[in-house]
Amino acid sequence: MDLILIIISALGAFIVTNIDDIFVLMMLFSMARSQSKTSNGQTVNKVSKRINSRDIVIGQYLGFALLVLISLLATFGITLLADQWVGLLGLIPMYLGVRLFIKGEDDDDDNILSRLNKFNKFYLSVAFITFANGGDNIGIYVPIFSTLETNQLIITVVTFFIMVAIWCLLGYRLARFRFVSETLEKYGRWIIPIVFIGLGIYIMLENELFTSLINLFK
Repeated sequence: MDLILIIISALGAFIVTNIDDIFVLMMLFSMARSQSKTSNGQTVNKVSKRINSRDIVIGQYLGFALLVLISLLATFGITLLADQWVGLLGLIPMYLGVRLFIKGEDDDDDNILSRLNKFNKFYLSVAFITFANGGDNIGIYVPIFSTLETNQLIITVVTFFIMVAIWCLLGYRLARFRFVSETLEKYGRWIIPIVFIGLGIYIMLENELFTSLINLFK
């Protein structure tokens, strides 16, 4: 019974802290899918420029693993980033969004995300976005981790990583809806930068970064 309660608690904590990731994953998977096709539905033979779904999954796992690692370190008293400055992570998706706005105007529809795929390491961009969007994860995971025994902590972390796979699958399935894929194919060059910039602003506001900056200069 104790095991079931620990798993249910872990599921609840994961869902609450990662519900916003579903939209981002859906968007990335949809663009990756549309980028691999030409207008007549044939596969594009541009391996160096293509964004694979595998890269999105790897990036999601890397970013989430870093969030869990920092949460574990904080649980044991090792703090790498003060709470009031977690909002600075919002600069990461904002930078990516602005970069797409500035450099994406001349890109064709099949190449909108290749700006983030430099050196074939798109998974790093996904990892940065996942990590930047995880300030609330750290704030919730640390107090949860601190109340768990070692075996309970292991079960919780394992449950989290299983849920990452389920989240990726859900985002992938949602991206296959015709309306979603067609909308992003048509307006992706505007939607993606706006989402990234909006995500960055949300991270800053959610973590009260501007309040911290105002207090710093008082």
